[in-house]
Amino acid sequence: MLFLTRWRRVFTPTTSFVLRLYHMSSPMSSVGQSAPKMADKESSVESFPPPQELLTPLRVPQKTLLGPGPSNASPRVLAASALPLLGHLHPEFLQIMDEVKAGIQYAFQTRNELTLAVSGTGHAAMEAAVVNMVEPGDVVLVAVHGLWGERCADMCSRNGAEVRTITKPIGQNFTLEDIQKGIEYHKPCMFFICHGESSAGVLQPLDGIGDICHGNDCLLLVDSVASLGGTPLYMDQQGIDILYSGAQKVLGAPPGASPISFSPRARGKLARRKQKVPSFYFDMNLLSDYWGVGLQKGQPRKYHHTGPISSVYALREGLAKLAEEGLENCISRHQQNALLLHQGLQDMGLELWVKDKSARLPTVTVVRVPEGVNWKDVASYIMNKYSIEISGGLGASAGKAWRIGLMGHNCTRDNVELVLRALKDALQHFGFLKA
Repeated sequence: MLFLTRWRRVFTPTTSFVLRLYHMSSPMSSVGQSAPKMADKESSVESFPPPQELLTPLRVPQKTLLGPGPSNASPRVLAASALPLLGHLHPEFLQIMDEVKAGIQYAFQTRNELTLAVSGTGHAAMEAAVVNMVEPGDVVLVAVHGLWGERCADMCSRNGAEVRTITKPIGQNFTLEDIQKGIEYHKPCMFFICHGESSAGVLQPLDGIGDICHGNDCLLLVDSVASLGGTPLYMDQQGIDILYSGAQKVLGAPPGASPISFSPRARGKLARRKQKVPSFYFDMNLLSDYWGVGLQKGQPRKYHHTGPISSVYALREGLAKLAEEGLENCISRHQQNALLLHQGLQDMGLELWVKDKSARLPTVTVVRVPEGVNWKDVASYIMNKYSIEISGGLGASAGKAWRIGLMGHNCTRDNVELVLRALKDALQHFGFLKA
């Protein structure tokens, strides 16, 4: 029996996108064919009925995502996500993978050969870094000034590392002296620090950390999920050994394929492992064969897993948009709009979580919730009236802060003015500001 399937995207007055599925049977589908046999009525096996919610059209509301991520994708990136599927080893898809690799190298400012996109979100990239670099008994030093340091410490511990930490109160970053003292005292084989700590809105300076690490026979692992493309980052020049990011922030693609890169020093540690990488899925020895790392022209790629085809398309377009705008221009746009946002918030009498202007992350701004104001009430009011997302605090800032993100396609002057207007309205509504 032949069925033709048609999908139609419908835009409704309620600003929801609806996907409707139409089935049309071939006019000849029932001619000369016997009806399918029904299940034996006396069978003791009964199937569950289909869930009613799946028998209605898919509705997705249109919202402006000005939280810490994901950010809204551009129409171009969304269109790429809807392109026809290819096989994960088709030559056309392998070419797209090569283009993604080149785009990541540009975004990271690196010539590292072992550069690719992990199938998964930024958490997957963090885990890939840890499982490849950490062996049981390794001493790993983690800088904790927010949630992401805590999370990396947890992952390292799960992989058998002896985890040591240096800490700063949320909202502050580390000095080179802090880092040097920690590394010289703990003597780790790897040091982790988050470049853009989105739970606190902190930007961590990176210059000089690589020199300290390498002078103490230590690898430098950096999280750039919330910072890549919004603030200067130079992997090779700054001596970063393992760097990872996410697709759904400044790159403006749906989450699902996450950039990661390993320096020759990091690859050397990978080659010297005494034990096999504990994760098959994230094993860079295997993934490198799938991504064509080190293969001569004409050598076949090796199957590892079915890559997230549509996510790779979208990441490719996000990287292409970055290349077309230019990395420096993209960084400048994020910094300028962040300054406008900061000034507007302070003009309303609000306090930014990070006191030091130079330590503020341009992509995610953390604002203290004023005394007597419920953060959730304000965020819900803005969502219900304006369909704008701003988020609450995370980790130590939970319940005490709002987080406002300006990233990628969303990082515009119009959106700065929009979110300031919505926040002012909400604060007036709840009595913090006079109308």
